[in-house]
Amino acid sequence: MSQTAPVVMQAAPPTADAPWPVALLSSKIKGWIDRLGTAWVEGEITQWGVSGGNVYGKLKDLNEDATISFTIWSSVKARIPADLKQGDRVVAAIKPNFWVKGGTLTMQVYDMKHVGLGDLLERLERLRQQLSSEGLFAAERKKRLPFLPHTIGLVTGKDSDAEKDVLRNAQLRWPQVRFRVVHAAVQGERTVTEVVSAIRTLDADPEVEVIIVARGGGDFQNLLGFSDERLVRAAAAALTPIVSAIGHEADRPLLDEVADLRASTPTDAAKRVVPDVAEELARVHQARARLGTRVTHLIAHEIDRIGHLRTRPVLASPSWIVDARAEELTRYVARGTELVGRCVERETTRVAELRGQLRALSPQGTLDRGYAIVQTAAGHVVTDPAEAPEGAELRLTVSGGSLAATAGAALPSPAGHPQAPADAQRAK
Repeated sequence: MSQTAPVVMQAAPPTADAPWPVALLSSKIKGWIDRLGTAWVEGEITQWGVSGGNVYGKLKDLNEDATISFTIWSSVKARIPADLKQGDRVVAAIKPNFWVKGGTLTMQVYDMKHVGLGDLLERLERLRQQLSSEGLFAAERKKRLPFLPHTIGLVTGKDSDAEKDVLRNAQLRWPQVRFRVVHAAVQGERTVTEVVSAIRTLDADPEVEVIIVARGGGDFQNLLGFSDERLVRAAAAALTPIVSAIGHEADRPLLDEVADLRASTPTDAAKRVVPDVAEELARVHQARARLGTRVTHLIAHEIDRIGHLRTRPVLASPSWIVDARAEELTRYVARGTELVGRCVERETTRVAELRGQLRALSPQGTLDRGYAIVQTAAGHVVTDPAEAPEGAELRLTVSGGSLAATAGAALPSPAGHPQAPADAQRAK
């Protein structure tokens, strides 16, 4: 190595006529990489395999699509935490190492540890406060679960214990319940995207009445996906009620805060979403028994009231009411008959008076006293001799009927007015 370095530094630039040997290029690359030294990096373990006591894995950037391979020799593995595994978020002291013989670049790990919980908790707390200020955790926005959902959506890992617990306990409580299961990764880098997609798929299904997101617990690092802002906002935007059943009491992910109901375990979620058919039947029987008792008591009470009412004097001998009022009723009848008779007599007299007045004022009464009505042939009533010249045809109306006459010469009346002589009129 000490003999190669001077050669590397003193080598002339390569040309087509004087190219570098592969070993020289590899040595230069190794020299450049060795000068980088050790660097601390942060990422997520996406691959973790143990072979011959050594660990071979991959570390992915938390935000960008960038991945590096790393190697942990057995001597270093003994010093790092034994619970490191795929999906963990870590910081690692890594030194790039270029293998000249194989022409490969590897990252040798000298130290690795979980990301400080204090930093993660601080980030989660800031996100929690932000989402809370937006009202995503408010109690008034949480939706009520249906009493008996016909179809339940379930988001969980494939063939997981959480899936088995939910299905088994729900069907034990209500055998007719139906499930729509969408499998998704519940640990690792695919957790957020797959769980969000599953929630949106079930929320768009009109038959799904409630969605359960279930996972069988885990440590704090494994539950970080359920505190991701994208997943939390997707759950808040869902129109279907969501039940969070992550099964972790010590560190509650943010999904628990935004969910409409939080269950402590998948089994608890099944019990709280699906009613127990045996318990419901027992409640129905109890309600029917209480209802029957109340109705029986009410009927007995009303029977007693009717019995008490029937024993009262007013109902035991009801004829006394009529007997006590008979004399008063007779007086009222006699008084009414007398008043009606007087009223009829008074009105009869009044009618007779009006009849007399009417007859006295009628034209027929005047005719009956010997008067006559003289009319011309045209029907005009004659009131003056000048209206009936000599020879004019006249009509005389008397009490007994009508006569035809011819006007003669006018005669003077006793008062000085002309009057036609009686012999001047002749009947036709």
